[in-house]
Amino acid sequence: MSAGWPLFGHETAERLFLEAHAQTRLHHAWLIEGPEGIGKARLASRLAAYLFGARGPADHPLDADASDPVWRAFSSGSHPDLRLVHRELNDKGKLTQDISVDQIRALTDFFTMKPALGGWRIGIVDAIDETNKSGANALLKTLEEPPPRCVLFLINHGSQPILPTIRSRCRVLKLAPLSDADCSKALDAAGAPKEAARIARGRPGKGIRLSSPTALAAADAARTLLRSAPGLSDKTVMPALAAAAADAAAMEAFQTEVMDWVAARAETDPAAAKLWLKQARLTGDAEVLNMDAAQVAAKLVAGLYELAQPV
Repeated sequence: MSAGWPLFGHETAERLFLEAHAQTRLHHAWLIEGPEGIGKARLASRLAAYLFGARGPADHPLDADASDPVWRAFSSGSHPDLRLVHRELNDKGKLTQDISVDQIRALTDFFTMKPALGGWRIGIVDAIDETNKSGANALLKTLEEPPPRCVLFLINHGSQPILPTIRSRCRVLKLAPLSDADCSKALDAAGAPKEAARIARGRPGKGIRLSSPTALAAADAARTLLRSAPGLSDKTVMPALAAAAADAAAMEAFQTEVMDWVAARAETDPAAAKLWLKQARLTGDAEVLNMDAAQVAAKLVAGLYELAQPV
């Protein structure tokens, strides 16, 4: 027997949900938050499948077998009582900037209908911090007046603050990056290349996504660059910028390495903390404004020069 979607490292969150489910009344909204790539969406899927009736063995009830009929319907996207809301592709084949208010209104309308199979109606918003302001406000109606037999899972990467009124109406499950051992298990279970561990750092989803040759090359170039910091030179800067500009995955890998490096120093260096916030704003603006990858990489490196300057 093999679990449909195995999950590692989040046993506490699963236990808390199962304990709540065993009570008389299950909370209608769950906020699952933590860094990107650690398994939040997978946890939400496992919890939703469990509510629909998918079952694993008694000691691991969420580990439903891939052959379970409920799990098959859920994982194929054909379950009539499930709605997954996420950023969609625009006319140019690129992801939209955010989840729109129309998508949230469609979810709200979905919750007004009775469950097709007589059990639960479940919505998963992936992610609430990628929902625009109008959409977030529209979601409040469902949170304030939850329909019976409906559960909402909101995934939060923490990329930007969410409305306090949303948070206050949710039961929160906080997830942390995985241990090295659990991360390795997750990568192995996904059949990821061994090189994925080099960039995962407790985030197997990110490691899998950034395991392409261009992304790994950009990550290696960033590490070489950062090992020479603060004494940066053209010998390390120029190859790093070229590697980062190879494609979208390369840019993300380069950005991850640089920002993780800055974040580690931000714990003791106020200048680094200020730089990290500046870089976070830059990466957000880059997506909205469709900035050139080479330009973004150059600005990230420019911040390293600033950090090296004496105060």
